[in-house]
Amino acid sequence: MAKTRSNLPQPLGRKPVIGITMGEPGGIGPEVVVKALADPEIRKLARFVIYGMNELMSYAADLGEIEPYWHRLQHDSPRADFGLVHDVVVLDYDEYSMLSVRDNGPSKLGGQASARFLDDAIAAANRPIDDAGIDAIVTAPICKESWKLAGVPFPGHTEYLQKRCKSKRVAMMFHAPPAPGTPSASERADALNVVLATIHLPLMDVRHVLTIGCVFDPIDLGHQALVRMGIENPKIAVCGLNPHAGENGLFGDEETRLITPAIQMAHQAGIDAHGPFPADTIFTPRMRSKYDLIVAMYHDQGLIPVKMLAFDDAVNVTLGLPIIRTSVDHGTAFDLVGKNQANPGSMKSAIRLAVQMASGEAASGKQRAAV
Repeated sequence: MAKTRSNLPQPLGRKPVIGITMGEPGGIGPEVVVKALADPEIRKLARFVIYGMNELMSYAADLGEIEPYWHRLQHDSPRADFGLVHDVVVLDYDEYSMLSVRDNGPSKLGGQASARFLDDAIAAANRPIDDAGIDAIVTAPICKESWKLAGVPFPGHTEYLQKRCKSKRVAMMFHAPPAPGTPSASERADALNVVLATIHLPLMDVRHVLTIGCVFDPIDLGHQALVRMGIENPKIAVCGLNPHAGENGLFGDEETRLITPAIQMAHQAGIDAHGPFPADTIFTPRMRSKYDLIVAMYHDQGLIPVKMLAFDDAVNVTLGLPIIRTSVDHGTAFDLVGKNQANPGSMKSAIRLAVQMASGEAASGKQRAAV
C-alpha cells in the first residue's frame, strides 16, 4: 500500500512549504532566486526551503544591494522543522564552495551540485511536512552540458523527475499567466498554456518517436492539469506536425495516421479536443483566444511562441508526477552572471503557480502518494 504525503492532518490555513533548487551554480539561478524572494509579496505566500549554496546567494544579494533575508542551515542539519520555523531557509551545500561565478560555464562540478540539489528536493517532496518535507518543488535552470560532464544520464529535469518518481507518463506544460489586472472575460486570450507531445529530441527523430499514445497523453494530462487549475471544461487545440497540418496528406501523413486518432481517443474520454491545426496559425491571438490549451508536437513548435509572448513570465510545469514541480522557462544565461541583469519574473511566476497548486491540493484534502 502506497504511503501518503503525511500521516498527520495538515493544519487549516498553514502556509505551503515550497522547495526551490538553485540549479546550475554557475548560472543565473542564484540571482533569480534571491531577487524573486526579495519581493515581500512573493515571500508572504509560503515558507521556502532553498537547496543550494549560501555563498552564491550572498554574492547575488550583494550585487543587487539586497539585504540577506534568509536563515542558513547546513544541508545535512539534523533539524527537521526548518520549513515551519523560518520563512526562508537556505540548505547550504558548502562542499561545492570552490565553484566560482567568475568561472561560470558548464562544468562537471556544477552538474554534480545541481543534480544533488534536485535529488534532495525530490526526497523532501515525498516526506511528511513534519519530517522536513515540502509541498512542491520549484526549479531554477540546470545546464544540460554540465549534467553530461557529471555523468547524469538525463537530458533535463523532466526525464530525471519521471525516472525518480517512477511515473509511467509525463508531459511538459508551459503556462504563461494573464497580465495583472486582466479582466476575466479576456483572460483566455491573454493567458497561454502549451503542452509538448515530445520533449528533448533531435528534430529529425520526432517523426520516428511520435505515436497515437504520444499525442493522446499530453492532451489527457493537460486536460487534468487545467481542471486542477480551476478550468472546468478545458477546450484544447492540437497542432499538426507538418506544414499546413499535412494539407490532406500532401506534406506527410502523421496528421491522419497519428494525430487525428489521438484526438478521437480524447473525445471518447470526454475531452473537448480539436484539430489538428497548422502550427503557424493556431498561436495567433484570434485562434488562441478560442482555446485554453494548445498541444504542440515538438519542443520548438511550442516553445518559440511561448518565449515570444511571455519570456519573462512563463512557467514550466511537469504533468503526470506524484509531486508538484514548476520551473522557470529559461536557461542558465551564463553571459549574464555577475552583472545583476537577470530578470526574476519567470521564477516569481513559478513560485506563484506552485503555491496555487499546493494550496489547491490542501483545500481539496488530496494527498499525493509517495515514491
